[in-house]
Amino acid sequence: MPVRIIANCVSKLYYIPYFVVGFTHWHGIGDVMLIDLQKFLSDDKDSIEIEVNTDLKTFSDGFSDYEVLSFPKMTLKLSKAGDKRLACSGKGVITLSVPCDRCLKPVESTFDLDIDEKINFSEDANEDENAVEKDYIDGYCLNIDELINIEILISKPVKTLCKEDCKGLCPVCGTDLNVRECGCDRSSPDPRMSVFKDILNNFKEV
Repeated sequence: MPVRIIANCVSKLYYIPYFVVGFTHWHGIGDVMLIDLQKFLSDDKDSIEIEVNTDLKTFSDGFSDYEVLSFPKMTLKLSKAGDKRLACSGKGVITLSVPCDRCLKPVESTFDLDIDEKINFSEDANEDENAVEKDYIDGYCLNIDELINIEILISKPVKTLCKEDCKGLCPVCGTDLNVRECGCDRSSPDPRMSVFKDILNNFKEV
């Protein structure tokens, strides 16, 4: 039976076994939970389960911040997979408030998280598994919060629409065209394209 850890990410632990480093400040993003993988690798246990109750209120992709509407607890499993090798897996569901790409209305965007990571501390590790290349690994410490943040980043849908036929905003006055027509003349070319038009005309003259 794997050992179970119940934890609150960016919060506090209910129970801390000896291989949990605890919470520390991580690269300016606040207090996060770290797992000492070196102790786990030297332990006689084959796997541990980490039940994560997240207190995440917002998620940032480096460009925008998104409100977290729902993020039920998820369970991560760490398993030994050979000499200095680990497998980390877990599934979850998260709902973010994301602006529509066309009209900017907030949209409830729900998507799955499916963590399936291989971590290799051996010298012959390939690039995909090499622990040194993992942003959520520092030395022999596993940053649970960073691992989950990365999974949210890669799982978040590239495009978000309030509806498939969203008309978006008028490029002239900014009116939401789903609500009403504004009467603006949108047939005029985008002034930002004038530079390319001049270049094209110059080629024609040649």
